[in-house]
Amino acid sequence: MEFLRPRSWEEALAAKAEHPAAVPLAGGTDVMVEINFDQRRPEYLLDLNRIGDLYEWETGEDEVRLGASVPYTRIMEELRAELPGLALAAHTVGSPQIRNRGSVGGNLGAASPAGDSHPALLAAGARVEAASVRGTRLIPAEEFYTGVKRNALAPDELIRAVRIARADGPQQFSKVGTRNAMVIAVCAFSLALHPRTRTVRTGIGSAAPTPVRARAAEDFLAAALEEGGCWESGRPLPPSAVRQFAELAAGACNPIDDVRGSARYRRHAVAVMARRTLGWTWDAYRGGERGERCA
Repeated sequence: MEFLRPRSWEEALAAKAEHPAAVPLAGGTDVMVEINFDQRRPEYLLDLNRIGDLYEWETGEDEVRLGASVPYTRIMEELRAELPGLALAAHTVGSPQIRNRGSVGGNLGAASPAGDSHPALLAAGARVEAASVRGTRLIPAEEFYTGVKRNALAPDELIRAVRIARADGPQQFSKVGTRNAMVIAVCAFSLALHPRTRTVRTGIGSAAPTPVRARAAEDFLAAALEEGGCWESGRPLPPSAVRQFAELAAGACNPIDDVRGSARYRRHAVAVMARRTLGWTWDAYRGGERGERCA
């Protein structure tokens, strides 16, 4: 195994172009586990730890450009207001040591259906900034996942950053695991309200071959909020609408039975999480006010 240590982003892209099979290494929370258990033995490791730009972020008026190696701890501590859903998801990642090393870029590169950041990225409307010696392109998060642990990167591309819309409304994240901490998700659900565009976005993890959005649930809820005048009034949602949203969210799943849970349980858990996160986000949007229910 050969260890490549570029000193700049340009050197990293050149190394990846010369060795397309090289495996990027930053936090190492996934890659090193696979190597230690002899599940992976790449010919080249591409160490990105000396590239400082990957550990920085920029906060613009409409979006945050998050460097691929920014650790979860920094997101939790410094970007909670701008990226609340992702900050909540970051809290559920592994242990403090893993949160200090692991990053959204690494989670995206691994493309595991159970990755904790994926539902929040889908709900927030993230785009992945992929770069190579040929140039840079932006890949919407929903197009980035192409299969179980497969992504849309070309062999010579690296993830440089993730562009995530700044929250203009409440966001939530919920995760079910076999214990309370340091656990791989049995399933996960994220919900984001976007009052500026009067839209709703969701993200579901570990309940299909790839992370997915519940588009039918999103369309139903956005229409219900619009038709009922709820965006303006902030009235409580009718229980029937909450139930329908939850059922549609569960219908977006395509889960399997495995050691962590059955397909039936995953669908049920997604419905429960969808119902609860909708309650939390709508209560936050309403600001605790009480009034007549939406029509």
